[in-house]
Amino acid sequence: MRGLAKTERTEGYVELIERERPTPASDEVLVEVEYAGMCGSDAGIYKFKAPFERMNLPTVIGHEYSGRVAEVGADVTAFSPGDRVVERPIRPCGDCYQCQIGEENVCQHTELTGIDHDGAYEELIAVPEHVLHPVPDGVSAKHAAIVEPTAIATRAVIENSRVSPGDRVLVEGPGPIGLLCAQVADAQGGDVVISGVGRDSKYRLPLARELGFETLNVAETDVASHRDRLTDGIGYDVVLDTTGHPSGLTTAADETRKGGQIVLVGQTGETTMPYSPLVRAEVDLQCSYGATYEDFERGLRLIQSGDIDCETFIDDRFSLLDADGAFEAFLAGETCKPVFDVLEL
Repeated sequence: MRGLAKTERTEGYVELIERERPTPASDEVLVEVEYAGMCGSDAGIYKFKAPFERMNLPTVIGHEYSGRVAEVGADVTAFSPGDRVVERPIRPCGDCYQCQIGEENVCQHTELTGIDHDGAYEELIAVPEHVLHPVPDGVSAKHAAIVEPTAIATRAVIENSRVSPGDRVLVEGPGPIGLLCAQVADAQGGDVVISGVGRDSKYRLPLARELGFETLNVAETDVASHRDRLTDGIGYDVVLDTTGHPSGLTTAADETRKGGQIVLVGQTGETTMPYSPLVRAEVDLQCSYGATYEDFERGLRLIQSGDIDCETFIDDRFSLLDADGAFEAFLAGETCKPVFDVLEL
């Protein structure tokens, strides 16, 4: 069988390679992958940024996917052949302190699908039973492929933010997580604005408007005047920074009202800023990472209810047979959420 793997320790070099059909261990399930999405971390692997230097190459990438159970190990009891599933790709150790208290998303010894072992851009993947999640009949296979990033958004908004009906919410960054956070915040009753930069004006900000949101191009707009107009000069109640850029936090500090909240969802790297104004304004600074079982459940329900507009959000123009084109388009902001038909491999 074939899989799309990172093969060299430099930018680019994702190639279709031959892989042996995996044999599931006694506690594993063999999943036939149907659809798989592209994530910002997959693009980071393509660029081969520093966090991915630990990878042992070649490694098949991809961690957002849906599929059907093809085979089960001898000790598997929760799934049977034909069941529809997705994976919670942060694979916890189950033994550390965080795992014991229910914080498996921040496990001390976690392994990540598509980074620490082969991922979902291939026909078959062997997965431990305990990280698989059933997909209800009301969610299509293509839509189920974005449950994982939706779960990240549900954790950020429902679990870790204070978004309530009527709150003024700014989502920084119209990338995949940003647009999903915006939809979840909207479902929670927030009045949502999405901001982006110049390169987002071609595809991602128009997509945000198609999803029904007011948008703000910070390269062309007086941000302070825009904030004052929308919030009566008070500032946003909640700002979700999904940019993954050092400027995201500093901008959020300017946009949040006194007593408001900043939720860091993107991994911004290093930044320098004065923190005393945040303390004096009693701004709540909250981080959000990954997703748990409950977050996946919420994500599936929001997709099933239509609160997540999968049809508008998903971009199925791209193919794993021309992966470089998909990655370059993603990095250029010319797409937001490519979802690949893996069965075409």
